[in-house]
Amino acid sequence: MLIGNVGQEPEVRYVDQGVAVARIRLATTERGYTLQNGTQVPDHTDWHNVILWRRLAEIVEKYVHKGDKLYIEGRIRYTTYDDKQGQRRYATEIWADNMEMLTPKTNTDDGLSSTNPE
Repeated sequence: MLIGNVGQEPEVRYVDQGVAVARIRLATTERGYTLQNGTQVPDHTDWHNVILWRRLAEIVEKYVHKGDKLYIEGRIRYTTYDDKQGQRRYATEIWADNMEMLTPKTNTDDGLSSTNPE
């Protein structure tokens, strides 16, 4: 389970027979604190690669934007691949099973702006 903020606009693509796949970068932050001896411990932010499939990906495509706060439930997946230079690379991803949007939406967040002439 993760609660965090979307770091950039979601990447959505369609694969086999129109199945939607979305990839988002989610930032989770552990707030800093002060120890009893006065030492300051700064905030610590971790970045997570989150993969969403099918209906969740379609919802992300329509409604999720950079800066939005999300609640994600999912499984950790570890993958390896070879990059263009032949180097072995490792990736950790969260494959989402559930998502809730925590950012309150205003009346103008429906994709239409009051200044839009259409």
